Amino acid sequence: MAQSSPPDSVRIAAPHAAYLASLIGAALEAHQAGQLDAAEPFYREILALDPTHAQALHYLGVLHYQRGQSEVAADLMSQALKLDRYDAACWSNRGLAAAALGHFEEAMICYDQALQLQPDFADARNNFGVALQAQGACNEALDQYRLALASNPAMADAHLNLGTVLARLGRFQEALVSYCAALALEPNSAEAHFNAGNAHSALNDHGAAIASFEQALTLRADYAEAHVNLGSLIGKRGHYADAESHYRRAVALKPNPTNLVCLGGSLGAQGRLDEEEGFYRRALALDPHYADAHQNLAWLLLKRGDYKQGWAEFAQRWRKSDYEALAIPGVPEWRGEPLDGRRLLVVGEQGFGDHFQFLRFARVLEQRGATIDLRVREPLLPLVGRIPGVHRAFSGTPRDPYDFWVPMMSVPCCLGTQLDTLAADVPYLFADAMKIAAWHKRLNATALETRKVGLVWAGSPTFGNDRYRSITLADLNPLSEVRNVSWCALQKGPAHAQLSGAPPAFRSHDFTGELASFDDTAALIMNLDLVIAVDTGVAHLAAALGKPVWLLLPANSDWRWLETRSDSPWYPGMKLFRQRVLGDWTSVVAEVVAALGGR
Repeated sequence: MAQSSPPDSVRIAAPHAAYLASLIGAALEAHQAGQLDAAEPFYREILALDPTHAQALHYLGVLHYQRGQSEVAADLMSQALKLDRYDAACWSNRGLAAAALGHFEEAMICYDQALQLQPDFADARNNFGVALQAQGACNEALDQYRLALASNPAMADAHLNLGTVLARLGRFQEALVSYCAALALEPNSAEAHFNAGNAHSALNDHGAAIASFEQALTLRADYAEAHVNLGSLIGKRGHYADAESHYRRAVALKPNPTNLVCLGGSLGAQGRLDEEEGFYRRALALDPHYADAHQNLAWLLLKRGDYKQGWAEFAQRWRKSDYEALAIPGVPEWRGEPLDGRRLLVVGEQGFGDHFQFLRFARVLEQRGATIDLRVREPLLPLVGRIPGVHRAFSGTPRDPYDFWVPMMSVPCCLGTQLDTLAADVPYLFADAMKIAAWHKRLNATALETRKVGLVWAGSPTFGNDRYRSITLADLNPLSEVRNVSWCALQKGPAHAQLSGAPPAFRSHDFTGELASFDDTAALIMNLDLVIAVDTGVAHLAAALGKPVWLLLPANSDWRWLETRSDSPWYPGMKLFRQRVLGDWTSVVAEVVAALGGR
């Protein structure tokens, strides 16, 4: 009797293993070539034949991870590990899936398992570092990246990650070395060029930073973050139209709040106020709490004179870290509650000019019945201590109890300040009487019998709009020809060097070497008839002292000077001279010459 045929499972047993091997080989070949759609059917066929094929489960999981389907990936790799718990690569990849899901503790357990099986596994070390860094454990991440590179010095990704964590720790020079090592291995890494640009920028090597960002964009034209950072750097150089083009590209690629606000800011810097508002509104529609959008919108509204909405937006200007650095722990912030009999700490913020402008409100708050203390930057203490109504001025940590604290520039919002209710009584700052007398004697000794006019032509070069708000002393040369004026240089900082080649009239009375503090400058100003200045802290100081000030403003002037006025509601003794064309001071200087009485 003929023997019956064997069951199918027995009949195919011989070729089964070889067939599976050929399938897994084809799957891995396609997968390694980046052909995910071609690789997937091979993995599926393998698992249809053998659902317990650990390698197919593992790499099908990797495929789903690469597609961003991390939950599916994690499940497949977990199944693979139940079948083979000694696969170090699978443990490492399972950790990647966990990290992608935000499960960092689980990810680190997976990496640790991989490293117990294979201590020199560079990929697992690198991945472990990424998970640690994501949780803020930067020093621990640093160790893992270095161990990864000890195992595999040619691992470009580990060099890149090492640079990233060094940059986060503020060690930018070391970070740059790591980025250069990554680029030596992978010269066409757009990410490495981008990160190198950030390190150069942090080290104030803006030329190198711009070159790095440009190279990143050459390699990856749709790199939105590189467009933004390049736009920001060239914007700092005053090339706002070029910055705008990069921001527009970034917004087209990623219309997120950050990119929208950057684009709006570049338009505002060009004086295109109507265009910029829409981008801030779009940013706030996406994120109603986005601080930078609130701040830029506030500046726009305030510049238009809309103080009601402007101050309300300005009250929402805080980034969390900035607010926490200023806030007084355990003391509630004042938001307009009755002040009679209360102790209020007013905390200074931003630059010296902002302090001088907003210190006026100390007297208003004291008149509402509060005991007012001021916490300000140390160089301001002598001047601030003489403000009427101020109980105490200090710098550093508060030592007294308070009922409320308030950021200095939030006071107008709390008071409901409008243009027609602005506290504009000057002076509210007062120089030291003995120093005033000493300068009076000094100026009389130099026989300054004509009008004594102080001159400031430049602000800090680190200010974002300094290219346009400052002027070269050479551009002011026509002023030196005006008769019956004795010019007194009040210019500090790098721009003071311009005096060396200036006309004799500008050089004759240079006392800046003796101005060691704002208190000294205030005393000298009190002996002058007029101060002519660009938009700097000295201009605010002179105006707050009650001295006449002529302010020279660029076409893209700051919010506080409104749009078209030639006077200032903040300072009754101030006259504004505005550019007609951004960057062109010719007409402004001519107007000042005429106002001084000609040549």
